[in-house]
Amino acid sequence: MSSESISESSSVTPNVDRSFDDVSLYDYELPEELIAKEPLPERDASRLLVLDRLTGAIQHRGIRELADLLRPGDCLVLNDTRVLPARLIGQRANTGGKWEGLYLGQAENGDWRLIGQTRGYLKPGEQVVLIPLGHDPPSVPDSLHLTLIDREPDGVWLMRPEPAGDTLSLLQQFGTMPLPPYMQRKVATDSDWQRYQTTYASHPGSVAAPTAGLHLTESLLADIEARGIRIARVTLHVGLGTFRPISATTLSGHTMHSEWCEIGEPAVRTIQDARERGGRIVAVGTTSVRTLETAAADGQLRPWRGATSIFIRPPYEFRCVDALLTNFHLPRSTLFVLVSTIAGLAHIQAAYAAAIRERYRFYSYGDAMLILPDSAT
Repeated sequence: MSSESISESSSVTPNVDRSFDDVSLYDYELPEELIAKEPLPERDASRLLVLDRLTGAIQHRGIRELADLLRPGDCLVLNDTRVLPARLIGQRANTGGKWEGLYLGQAENGDWRLIGQTRGYLKPGEQVVLIPLGHDPPSVPDSLHLTLIDREPDGVWLMRPEPAGDTLSLLQQFGTMPLPPYMQRKVATDSDWQRYQTTYASHPGSVAAPTAGLHLTESLLADIEARGIRIARVTLHVGLGTFRPISATTLSGHTMHSEWCEIGEPAVRTIQDARERGGRIVAVGTTSVRTLETAAADGQLRPWRGATSIFIRPPYEFRCVDALLTNFHLPRSTLFVLVSTIAGLAHIQAAYAAAIRERYRFYSYGDAMLILPDSAT
């Protein structure tokens, strides 16, 4: 497998389509009451807007009808990453001031990479004392300090946990699920610990959920497979690249942070076999899209393991993905740009307007959209 990183420029058509480069084109207004702050009682109770990306035709269905909307021979591609309890809350040891942070990963020497905020300026050598937030009660250690070692150029902090220990165990004790700010709670509820995680999550590493997969139950996936629809799994650990907002005024001015992804030989064979038999490749979530398109950057899907900073924006030409199951995304986000690229900006604008009129629920715990190359099943 390749372990090289891939840059955006190697997989996106180099010519910038200036007619779609203005970030303001990817804006829309959403009534506050349509933001889903809590999950529905049942995972698969969400509504499903079906969009024909060729004609713009719209159907209003339910996620439980997903198997009916796919065809025998299609291949559904899941991102099996597992969300870490990456949100951390603590106090500055020398002042008692509040501190909040988000764990992003580890440096080669074991130091933690985080983004954090506190009043004032945290200096190298200062310590933060973490407050236990996790489901596992603190045992050994019963307290945890983070010492600021350095700052990276992009604003990421390097902090050293003391005493040292297994990172996943420490996060399970002292961290909480990293819910988006619009949910308006910093500490996850018992429901969040279960529902802000896909049923098939298996590889820990994400700091946000691949939210399209939150709708899928074991029984729904079993029904899909029983209909002759293949299932393949990839991994992309969601990080800053996915959820950091676009701060530039143009898409070409935005720089994506890299994220780690992998697709193995079994998944490649499953996808290639489906394609050879005339099946459609249906990505579950934008993270699955980015993994597949990274691995197929030269036009041929191959096993891949490494970092990707791919930014899918017009006039990108898709090499692997035919269809997409996705949630409704924040305005001016790279995710909204991605779905606009696969379906066409005008079709997405019309679909979002229809979803707002029909009172769909938006964002991570919200309803879903299925973008198909055609709506005939």
